[in-house]
Amino acid sequence: MSPRDLTGAPIDLDLDAQTSVDAPVSPDSGLTVDFDLDIATALKPSDQHGLETISSDASDIRSAFGKFPSGVAALCAEIAGEPTGLVASSFSVGVSYEPPLVLFSVQNSSTTWPVLRQGERIGVSILGSDHGRECYQLASRKGDRFANIDTRTTDLGALFIEGSSLWLDCEIYSETPAGDHTIVLLEVKSLKVSDDRDPLIYHSAAFRSLVPAEPKAA
Repeated sequence: MSPRDLTGAPIDLDLDAQTSVDAPVSPDSGLTVDFDLDIATALKPSDQHGLETISSDASDIRSAFGKFPSGVAALCAEIAGEPTGLVASSFSVGVSYEPPLVLFSVQNSSTTWPVLRQGERIGVSILGSDHGRECYQLASRKGDRFANIDTRTTDLGALFIEGSSLWLDCEIYSETPAGDHTIVLLEVKSLKVSDDRDPLIYHSAAFRSLVPAEPKAA
């Protein structure tokens, strides 16, 4: 079954998973969601341990990979005077500390990345817990992705989303083919941490918030 948005219309998820938010998208918004969330694969029963062989149905793979919780990053820049960006849950920090490297993977079919990669700098915003609506909008294939979203742009063109929990000002370090995606390493040139902002969490095809774990009883 094709994924559908909150209005019931079919959507093309660049993020490879159907996503929901606490605050629903307006029924007359007409948004077509296009994420790059990279959620991939499930399995079929095969042995006594309950392990399953990989299914040929990509939606099963996406569902299984969706069990891994992740933050959501908006990668944005000003290109030829226009804001450009995409969102990804396939984002990881700590790839290297010297130099400081982060990574994400983007679908080879993406039409945004060939434009975004032209930027001298790319701003990575780790979206805050109240950015569910903004995440949908930034992933939309219709309308102005940045309309009514508070942003800040550096002199070198890195564009950031206000209210994020972390900003990373980056340059492309390398790009490596990986199946139907490309793994992109980014070198961090400067950063800003907002300790008072919790990140938006993506898990099991829904946006969630961090909840402190209950302490174990003595």
